[in-house]
Amino acid sequence: MPSTTKSTSVKNRKGLVIGVLVAVVALLAGWLSQYAVNGDDSGSGGGSGDNATLHGKEDTSSGDPALMKLARRDGGDPLARGDKDAPVVMIEYADFGCSFCGKFARDTEPKLEKKYIDKGLLRIEWRNFPIFGKGSERAALAGWAAGEQGRFWEFYNTVYADKGNEKNGFSDGHLRDIAKEAGVKDLDKFDKDRASEAAKKSLDKDRNEAYGLGASSTPAFLVNGEPISGAQPDEVFTDAIERAAKAAEAKKKDGAKGGKG
Repeated sequence: MPSTTKSTSVKNRKGLVIGVLVAVVALLAGWLSQYAVNGDDSGSGGGSGDNATLHGKEDTSSGDPALMKLARRDGGDPLARGDKDAPVVMIEYADFGCSFCGKFARDTEPKLEKKYIDKGLLRIEWRNFPIFGKGSERAALAGWAAGEQGRFWEFYNTVYADKGNEKNGFSDGHLRDIAKEAGVKDLDKFDKDRASEAAKKSLDKDRNEAYGLGASSTPAFLVNGEPISGAQPDEVFTDAIERAAKAAEAKKKDGAKGGKG
């Protein structure tokens, strides 16, 4: 009898997992049907000129609740910046060898940092999504290792500051040079960490999350569950953040009213 109960419990859990996966697939099928990216043959998610072209959803008060749950809000996450309780979370799926990711890092993110992150309104969570081969994978693992010494964002800035790193092979020696420039103190630990199982598991988790969303190019973003594809003009991000912030504030006020009632 106990074995039957255990078997039933396992079946119930499997049924729940399958149900969640079906829901996510359905949601993201909707995402893919709403957003079309006119890409060049670089596979970076960019279109003609410097930006990808986004079609579809024009305005929304908030993103999809299921996608919003992908925000981890881990206060100890070295691959995140901003208050873990910020009303808006932007998840960035990106590749260190992606030119459009570099464009976002150089041109747009500093403005978002000053306008929203520094004021506690926005949190950015990085997800490693290397799609350009082994060099990108090595860079992703190296970024994670830099994060183990509290220098992920310095590593991030150092990589993207040099356009020569776009489509770079990211050899071991080059990655050590980047880490040193980024202020990583213990390079032996850095080498050990980037070769660790923990680094590989983290990379696999991020990459599988991106693929599970149907993402196939970089950069890709979720702003409180609202998808944005490519290194869009600044106003695309600021508009999405403003909408998300207003929706979060409205939800907070509704919750307060409900509590009083």
